[in-house]
Amino acid sequence: MIRPALLALALITSWMTMSLWADVQFPILTGRVIDKEELLSSEERYRLTEQIQQYESESSNQLVVAILPDLQGLTIEEYANQLAREWKLGHKDKNNGILFLIAPNKRKVRIEVGYGLEGALTDALAANIIHTKVLPKFRRGAFSEGIETGVQSIIAVTKNEYVAEPIENKKDRRIAFLAGIFLILVMLHLFGTSMLSSPVHRRSYKRGRFGGYYGTGGFGGGYSSGGRPGGGFSGGGGGFGGGGASGGW
Repeated sequence: MIRPALLALALITSWMTMSLWADVQFPILTGRVIDKEELLSSEERYRLTEQIQQYESESSNQLVVAILPDLQGLTIEEYANQLAREWKLGHKDKNNGILFLIAPNKRKVRIEVGYGLEGALTDALAANIIHTKVLPKFRRGAFSEGIETGVQSIIAVTKNEYVAEPIENKKDRRIAFLAGIFLILVMLHLFGTSMLSSPVHRRSYKRGRFGGYYGTGGFGGGYSSGGRPGGGFSGGGGGFGGGGASGGW
């Protein structure tokens, strides 16, 4: 039997979560690489976009790299899951989207995996990429190198070419374990609040607190944040259930 105090706490937490999400404004999807922090040079963004575009043409998987200044009060797990749902990455019939989210100001990184790729890009492999390929480079300030290595590793996993390395740092293993437990709790909240939340409140577009226009819906073509112009790009209706992994440096 659920104690009244625990039930009240759950209801209050759920209400606070809904109130927080009501104020969140997600960036518009404008390309395969969205760099709001300008961590990458124009040439690096262009090279990375070409790699992702080639990968998409060969596999149909939709991978997007997003480098954002803030998580607007949410955990990176909450924000990444909602952003991936907002952008609808991956094809509707395959759910094969991947979001590689970096929040430099929060020193957090997340790989969010669509339903259809959870068997290939497992939580364990996503964690291995983050803790052995990405974070060591981020810790020494080599952000562009870490991002490119992360993208290449994600691509290698889905091609069955990735060889996982042991995670030697016990602290990182504990963090990964605790992140998994926390993710389960987050998904319970997502399940409960998604039934009550309405998509209407995010339909308007306005200028966000960090610059740039935020909202939902329409997608622009080409490369974002200084990239070279290209064809149109949008999500294909893919779904996400919280698969993936997170880390910090």
